[in-house]
Amino acid sequence: MPCVVKPLMSSSGKGQSVIKSEADIQKAWDYAQSGKRGDYTEVIAEAFVKFDSEITLLTVTQKNGNTLFCPPIGHRQERGDYQESWQPAEIKAEHLKEAQEMAAKVTAALTGSGIWGVEFFLAPDGVYFSELSPRPHDTGMVTLAGTQNFSEFELHARAVLGFPIPEITQQRVGASAVILADKEGVNPTYFGLEKAMNHTLSDLKIFGKPTTRPYRRMAVALTYDKVGSNVDAVKERAIAIAKEVSVHSN
Repeated sequence: MPCVVKPLMSSSGKGQSVIKSEADIQKAWDYAQSGKRGDYTEVIAEAFVKFDSEITLLTVTQKNGNTLFCPPIGHRQERGDYQESWQPAEIKAEHLKEAQEMAAKVTAALTGSGIWGVEFFLAPDGVYFSELSPRPHDTGMVTLAGTQNFSEFELHARAVLGFPIPEITQQRVGASAVILADKEGVNPTYFGLEKAMNHTLSDLKIFGKPTTRPYRRMAVALTYDKVGSNVDAVKERAIAIAKEVSVHSN
């Protein structure tokens, strides 16, 4: 102790908590069981890692081709859920190679074709594997800004259908920022869209979800610029645009 406890299978931080004393153990177990997916009762207990940043390494496994890697994606989380992501993330060449080797081993062991969202912690002493999603990843929505020659959804479809993917290339720098609901409700309405859509080098994607709840992702703001542009500036634009949109529901 302290340590992090999470369900064996979950999403977006559900069922995850921190044990700081023995009094927290039963609460952590109960919360993990209530937030789990599937019928697995096991939990994962993780030590804390002192890290500087996190990345998602979108990894594509093919039926008849090599395993491919997208440019690394940086992201920031709150409550175990991503708030912003940007591509490419800053990472040392040797650390990227290490992450790619880990991702290749893990996905090969799991088998199958498609895109995997493999997350890593970047620490002063190297790279730590964090977790994996066997599907297009939420942080990978930044690829909808045209940062690559194929978005993560196009890559997933090609791989699952068995169509070849010759290469993945970076076309732009980009960023995404989520637009959240703040309460329970139905039939959401979006305000501020006209202002938000008046920005250049940007886009909005509304997910069309019929219900809201606190912190539920309802849409995403996307920004981009040419290769070599300042990624931090692109990210700040995405955050600013996302703040211009609010979600109201009945």
